[in-house]
Amino acid sequence: MQSPFASEPPLAPGQAQRTAVLICNLGTPDAPTPQAVRRYLAQFLSDARVVEIPRLVWWPILNGIILPTRPAKSAAKYATIWDKELGSPLLHWSARQALLLRDQLMKTGHDVLVRHAMRYGNPSIASELDALKAEGATRILILPLYPQYSGTTTASVFDAVYAWARTQRHVPELRFVNRYHDDAGYIEALAQRIEAHWHSHGRAEQLVMSFHGVPERTATLGDPYYFEARQTSERLAQRLGLASEQYLLTFQSRFGKAKWLEPYTEPSLIAMARRGVKSVDVVCPGFSSDCLETLEEINQEVRAAFMGAGGQRFEYIACLNDDAPWIAALSRLTLQHLQGWPV
Repeated sequence: MQSPFASEPPLAPGQAQRTAVLICNLGTPDAPTPQAVRRYLAQFLSDARVVEIPRLVWWPILNGIILPTRPAKSAAKYATIWDKELGSPLLHWSARQALLLRDQLMKTGHDVLVRHAMRYGNPSIASELDALKAEGATRILILPLYPQYSGTTTASVFDAVYAWARTQRHVPELRFVNRYHDDAGYIEALAQRIEAHWHSHGRAEQLVMSFHGVPERTATLGDPYYFEARQTSERLAQRLGLASEQYLLTFQSRFGKAKWLEPYTEPSLIAMARRGVKSVDVVCPGFSSDCLETLEEINQEVRAAFMGAGGQRFEYIACLNDDAPWIAALSRLTLQHLQGWPV
């Protein structure tokens, strides 16, 4: 006798099961306007992974001071990097990386769905997971575009995926990539990016590797980000053949009054100029795509600070973006984590 309870069909009739990859980046406002930036910042700064301050203390600061004043200032910064045709650089490069990763996987005989999502802003992680599930994805690899693991970034992406999963009756198989800070392909792609810049523009006295900062207390609480950033810088320097005095690891994007990971990028560049260093190359290995923090903070603000302190030549080395070695490395990393799944 047939059961009166029909099993839930995971797919539409005739639809094949698919394997998928969702690459995730931090996020961007929809436009370089105060209104759009306010929506973005409200979501970003409401994340308890990002701001580890008790809600009762943080909420009045966020809603009474930051959100009424900061969006206009941030929107003006976004406007300096916004492309009239392509829009947000971060969104543009993330979308292109997803497209190229899909094509690279296809060239090697792997028919895998690939989409991109933003932890904050659009397209959201939930909407892209919905889309993948509608396309027949029953196995999904979550690949954050953060090479170094941090609770403030990588774990927050996982939170968003778990939150989506709680809303699903039939949850796909899920896998997560935690880190690839020491992956040989990633290090090689960085090295080739820097060497290509040196070939075209010459080599400066110092190479500065600037990573996004996090509060120092995160390290004491067990976050591995600082140590993984240091390992990335050491492996990259070794690959480039640099002695310890030829490069410097720094941390940028401080926010608030708490002590963050040191040394800080801008003060370090000012100190370099004041002690006679005339030329610097600055690269941001922790960012896979150019964005506000690289194009505005580094290539505008930090550049002006270095030159104003007596520096003569400041070269910003672009992020990996759509470089072929990076896409190849991303493809190998993806296949490594898809092992055992039909692709």
